[in-house]
Amino acid sequence: MTISILIAIVLIGILLVLIELFVIPGISIAGIGGFILIAGGVYIAFHFFGIRVGFIVLTTNLTATIILLYFAFRAKTWKNVGLKSEINSKFESFDKEKIKIGDTGKAISRLAPMGKVMVNDIICEAKSRIGFIDENTEIEVIEIKNTNIIVKPKN
Repeated sequence: MTISILIAIVLIGILLVLIELFVIPGISIAGIGGFILIAGGVYIAFHFFGIRVGFIVLTTNLTATIILLYFAFRAKTWKNVGLKSEINSKFESFDKEKIKIGDTGKAISRLAPMGKVMVNDIICEAKSRIGFIDENTEIEVIEIKNTNIIVKPKN
């Protein structure tokens, strides 16, 4: 066993841990393999090269881990990895005086089971009580609960 093989084992382990942090989400074979290679490198250093080289490898691994964690948890690093979009939607209520039980309209989008409908020239969200309702299907309002309109296909 040469020192170059030991260095290669430790560097491959660090590379796999970096791949785990920045490329592959969750816990995967790359991260587990990286930690096994790093720990194996420390074991090989102690077993084949003695205490002095073992502690040098251990100290180097700990230092490299601290430096990598520092750079990994900096805000700029995660800006490149994280999602940047924002959700700016708001709830669109309807006028309960203009929509009544028994009114008819048309499904603007597919109700699966929620979707958009137009009733009395008012576009609002509705829920289908009876399965899915396809787009452009005539609907009938069967119930109004607080802010929810429950509809069914018109017979």
